[in-house]
Amino acid sequence: MQVTFYGVRGSIPTPGPEYMKYGGNTACVHVELEDGTDIVLDAGTGIRVLGKKLAAKKTPINLLLSHNHWDHIQGFPFFIPIYQPGREINITPGMTKLEQPEAVVKQMSGSYFPVSKDVLASNILIKRIPYDITEWTLGSATIKRHPMNHPGGGSCYTIQEGDSKLAYITDNELYPPYKKDTDFLEFVEFAKNADLLIHDAQYVVKDMPAKLGWGHSVAEEAVKLALASFAKRLALYSHDPERTDKDIDEIVEDASVIIEIGGADAECFGAYEGQTLKI
Repeated sequence: MQVTFYGVRGSIPTPGPEYMKYGGNTACVHVELEDGTDIVLDAGTGIRVLGKKLAAKKTPINLLLSHNHWDHIQGFPFFIPIYQPGREINITPGMTKLEQPEAVVKQMSGSYFPVSKDVLASNILIKRIPYDITEWTLGSATIKRHPMNHPGGGSCYTIQEGDSKLAYITDNELYPPYKKDTDFLEFVEFAKNADLLIHDAQYVVKDMPAKLGWGHSVAEEAVKLALASFAKRLALYSHDPERTDKDIDEIVEDASVIIEIGGADAECFGAYEGQTLKI
């Protein structure tokens, strides 16, 4: 499978010269399977650019949402394929505590957006999969999901195609002060032997305890999960909007030192817009 990052920022888009290296668009990752199936993870502002690429195709688009917070759905109204007549778009909502499976579409109504969802020409299907179903087949891959630790809840995903495994765990607080939906060892099993682990790394130690309970992890905690799950590569993701390119470089450097001290072979990097990986 081929993985491309289109949005890597957390919370809010972040334009400006200090954010050029990693990018300022919010969450969106495109996965293209070997059989050509297109899977999109989240619909932050990064999905706008991805839409230009996918508009050239006629095949179905499969959108897996982690949850409905703005930075994960706000790019959807600008996604060109939703305006293409008859284009099939399958949306799997996140396992949120308050079930609002159509939130990504309903934002295009009322006073929120000038173009109504009622004029969309595409064939949008909201796939309301019961929460007790945690595994299904999509194209040539097996999708698994698991609850994430985040205010309001949501889903993290793994995509397994043959021997290749991607784990997408964003907006996840590994050690929250509130009741966990998933504990650390469950995440270890979920991400076990991933070729690529994409994990929330929005905070650093100095952000605590002020931001404890806000639903994001400290970068060092993401490294700990990568080591414990024997992930081959760790993509630090959901960069804080205050984090400049220089700041992220330093976080990656510190994380890499921890991995080296741990004696692991894992590669660690900060995810950036336009980055493409083959796994």
